[in-house]
Amino acid sequence: MSMKVNEYVTLGRTGLRVSPLCMGAMTFGTEWGWGAEENVSRDMFNKFVDAGGNFIDTADAYTNGHSEELCGKFTAERGLRDFVVLATKFSFGHVPGNPNTGGNGRKNLYRALEGSLKRLKTDYIDLYYLHVWDVLTPVAEVVSTLTDLVREGKIRYYGFSDTPAWYVARAQTIAGYEGKERMATLQLEYSLLARDIEREHVPVSQELGIGICPWGTLASGFLSGKYTRDGNTGKGEGRLTAQTFTFQSRFVERNWQVLDATLDVSKKMGKPPAQVALNWAATQPGITSVILGATKIAQLDDNLAAIEFTIPAELRAQLDQASALESGPPYMFFGPQVQGRVSAGTSIQPWRPAYTYERPAAEKKASVG
Repeated sequence: MSMKVNEYVTLGRTGLRVSPLCMGAMTFGTEWGWGAEENVSRDMFNKFVDAGGNFIDTADAYTNGHSEELCGKFTAERGLRDFVVLATKFSFGHVPGNPNTGGNGRKNLYRALEGSLKRLKTDYIDLYYLHVWDVLTPVAEVVSTLTDLVREGKIRYYGFSDTPAWYVARAQTIAGYEGKERMATLQLEYSLLARDIEREHVPVSQELGIGICPWGTLASGFLSGKYTRDGNTGKGEGRLTAQTFTFQSRFVERNWQVLDATLDVSKKMGKPPAQVALNWAATQPGITSVILGATKIAQLDDNLAAIEFTIPAELRAQLDQASALESGPPYMFFGPQVQGRVSAGTSIQPWRPAYTYERPAAEKKASVG
């Protein structure tokens, strides 16, 4: 399925319309030792909105708050506040030694929001994300506080980022039963290298009407093909070799095999590998809008064209097989072999379309005791 940037989609089960590609502003500013300076950031912002993109993603922690300032400045310069859907986030601590300037409790949430509103030069946030689970704050407190902010008019919608699926399910259930505002979307890492959310987060999102806006779809540039093997590691110019913002090494054998498959499909299609990887992610079940992370206009141009074609079924199957998740407990019990026994060998169709766990091909031949 091919799309264009200005073919808008609703964000989860809401009435908010967003572009299927989202401009990630983590690269706006050079405070972290990489990224784009102001004029380049402005050019990318303008390029994105001129193409019809209306979804901008930032956070109070990005480039020490400068990213938010630039997003607010660029939006105001063009008079685009009613067009642009501004998303930002809270969670990370801002004053060393002061525990209540971080986390997801009510006190910090209000503090963080007021700071973001000032930097973004606006009186409301379209989409406010919990940036990361703090492992402490009760989910009921988070839902209650975000509901208050919606009803005070300070935010329009909220979402969770980098949060366990059980926490998401509990939040949405509490909101539904207590008449509180329901979350609109999730922001999670997802790519051909990182398909873990297919186990829990994609099913819960589809079941509970939550969109998914993935980050890291190029795996910090690894899937663009700009890195090559170098013994037991890799070489190439970028964040991965600078050891910046990586939680684990990308330079492992399984990832090189996925990259090889991506490069092969890229060659067969005559498309850049980055476009192939982005297209695959953007057209996966449950995905609403893919976050882009460019630092140069040329990269953004390449990314904007990534959803304007369809990957043929046989080539998509090649990517799926190369990147397939390994099956393990309890997920091995959800495939057709065991479920056939559960239904006593009969065929049963759900009353409405549901997410189906597809067991990796290598595991389908294995017997289950």
